[in-house]
Amino acid sequence: MIEPVELQDLWLAASAGALMILSGALYALLFAWSRIYRKPRLMPVAYCAYGLLVLFVAILAETLHLGGFWQLIVATLLVGYLLAPHGIWHLCVGTHGEAEPTTIPSHQSPTASGGQRNDDDPLVG
Repeated sequence: MIEPVELQDLWLAASAGALMILSGALYALLFAWSRIYRKPRLMPVAYCAYGLLVLFVAILAETLHLGGFWQLIVATLLVGYLLAPHGIWHLCVGTHGEAEPTTIPSHQSPTASGGQRNDDDPLVG
């Protein structure tokens, strides 16, 4: 039978749960940001956020007296959360491909406003 959470540990459990959610969201955000904007230097920071996630999950599991089968579930969830952004990224790239920048051909006619062209604005054409 699982021991109940002691009253003095209730604040620690709630704090660890909140910090676990925030660090998991930070990991996903930094991972996506690193891939979308092609900034590989952000990836180690994302993995540091994942390390914080593991720390807060361990604190929460200890505070809630999770043992045996529950530890296996927690470990499985941690592995899944580590690998899920990689799988989702590959799925999105495989489905949608790399986004190519849209360009306007230079042979388009000048705009109606005084014959001036604005080649920097992709909506003018």
